[in-house]
Amino acid sequence: MTEPATQAAGSSFYAGMRLLPKAEREAMYAVYAFCRVVDDIADDQHGDPALRGAALDQWRRDLDALYAGHAPGQAAMLADAVRQFNLDRADFEAVIDGMAMDVARDIQWPQWDELDLYCDRVAVAVGRLSVRIFGMEREPGEALAHHLGRALQLTNILRDIDEDAAISRVYLPAEALVAEGIALTTPMAVAADPRIDRAVRPLVARAREHFGRANALLAARPMGHLIAPRLMESAYSGLLARMERVGWAPPRTRVRVSKPALLWAIAKNLVWR
Repeated sequence: MTEPATQAAGSSFYAGMRLLPKAEREAMYAVYAFCRVVDDIADDQHGDPALRGAALDQWRRDLDALYAGHAPGQAAMLADAVRQFNLDRADFEAVIDGMAMDVARDIQWPQWDELDLYCDRVAVAVGRLSVRIFGMEREPGEALAHHLGRALQLTNILRDIDEDAAISRVYLPAEALVAEGIALTTPMAVAADPRIDRAVRPLVARAREHFGRANALLAARPMGHLIAPRLMESAYSGLLARMERVGWAPPRTRVRVSKPALLWAIAKNLVWR
C-alpha cells in the first residue's frame, strides 16, 4: 500500500497538512490515506458491488480489531493516530457508511435530507477526526467540522457535476431540480439541462452559509493548530466564488483551486496565526 504521505501529496489539502507539527501531520496523512482507500472502493465502477461492499465490511472488521487491541490488518495505518489523538471509532465508521451509500446504488438526485446525511458521513466525520488532531476543544471543534465539512463537500459537488454524471451520479437534490422543471431522467441529461444553473443556486446558498459560519468560528481564534482549516476555508470559499462568477450553464469548464490563491492563503495564514 502507498505510504500515507505519498497519497496525501496529490491533494489540495496537502499544503495545509504539511504545515502541522510532525505528530499531527502524520496523523492527518493517515486519516487522509484511509479516506482515499475507502473512496477508491466506492468509486470503482468496474468492481462488482458485492465485492466492493465486502471490502468496506473488511475495513469495519479491521477497525473493530484495532479498537479492541487485536491485530488490525489494513487499519494498522491508523494505529498511531488513534492512540495519540484518541480518535473516535464512530467517525471512521461514518466515513465507511457514506462510501457504502455510493456502493449500494449510484446516488442520483437525493432528497435534501439524504444529501445532508451523505455530507455528514463523507466530509463532516472526517472533520471531526481532524479537529481532534488539531487539538481543538470538543464544542468549537465539532461546530467547525459541521460547517466546514458541509461547505467543502457541497463545493466539491458543485465543481464535479459533469464528472459525477459520467459515472451515473447526480448529488444535486431532487427538490431543487424539480423546482426548475428538470426531468429526473438520466444523469447525463440532467447535467446537460440549461436550467441547472438556476437549480444549483439553493445548494450554493447553503455552501456559502456554511462557509460563513466556519469563518466566524475560525475568526474567534479557538485553541488548536488551525492553519489547515483556515487554508481550506479560504481556498474553497474562493473556488465557490469563482464558480458563481462563471455559472453552471452547460457546457461547463471545470474550475480548480487556484495555485496562486492557495499560496497567498498559506502566506496570509502564516502571518495571522
